[in-house]
Amino acid sequence: MKYKMLVLDMDDTLLTDNHTISKENRAMIAMAQAKGVEVVLASGRPTPAMTHYAKDLQNSYMISFNGAVVTDLKNDTVIFEQSLTKEQIHELHDYSLKMKTHIITYINDTIVSETHSEFIEVERSITGMPHELVPDFKAAVTSNAVKCILLEDPSYLKTVESDLKQAMPDLSVSMSKPFFLEVAPNGIDKAASIAFLARKLDIDQSEIIAVGNAGNDLTMIQYAGLGVWVDNVTPELRGFGDVIVASNNNHGVAEVIERYILGHINFMGIKQKVFPF
Repeated sequence: MKYKMLVLDMDDTLLTDNHTISKENRAMIAMAQAKGVEVVLASGRPTPAMTHYAKDLQNSYMISFNGAVVTDLKNDTVIFEQSLTKEQIHELHDYSLKMKTHIITYINDTIVSETHSEFIEVERSITGMPHELVPDFKAAVTSNAVKCILLEDPSYLKTVESDLKQAMPDLSVSMSKPFFLEVAPNGIDKAASIAFLARKLDIDQSEIIAVGNAGNDLTMIQYAGLGVWVDNVTPELRGFGDVIVASNNNHGVAEVIERYILGHINFMGIKQKVFPF
């Protein structure tokens, strides 16, 4: 199979734990692009927190906010966008109070919340975006926004995830980190935006590789012709992909390219972990 599109999650997949792209991953991405493969970053990150990485890799397109926004980087234009309504965000705020979780959204490239949390600090650190603490969340949210995140201790947030999916079935709900429960408009996820982009580029579903590590990657892993987990995948998701490669800290993305795009059997002399095709 000749693959034409390689879709990469960022945090804990392409990026190492210190939020950098290893030289091994970078070199292999360049080789894939030289073979004509469209390399696309697809992340739960806000658009401003992705753009530098995508342009540095000379990508043409980028999927941000868990699929809610698709950007044409060559022309610096948004070619697809879906948002939560103000009313949905207010309802989510009420739900967060009921369930005793923190909640954030994004307004004018700023993280907005009415509470402090160590988990909000993680998002601020990852994205590099400013955080505005407001006295009244609903008063601050006066228009639509792309997504919200509920944040709390991981063991409790799994319970919240199940409850929210039943309480608000008209929303798209997924975990991007154990303490991040992402909420977007119904039907919005990474797979839907990859399908949109593939149609635009005349690429068949079977010609796509997707690589990820977390619950918000599951739809694209199952959609792609080849769905790949890095070895640090959330444990309960390990059985839902086609292949498992090395971890984010051990150049798993480079391994994918070496094996499935360049067609080499071994990766850097390392024995394959599972499911060699």
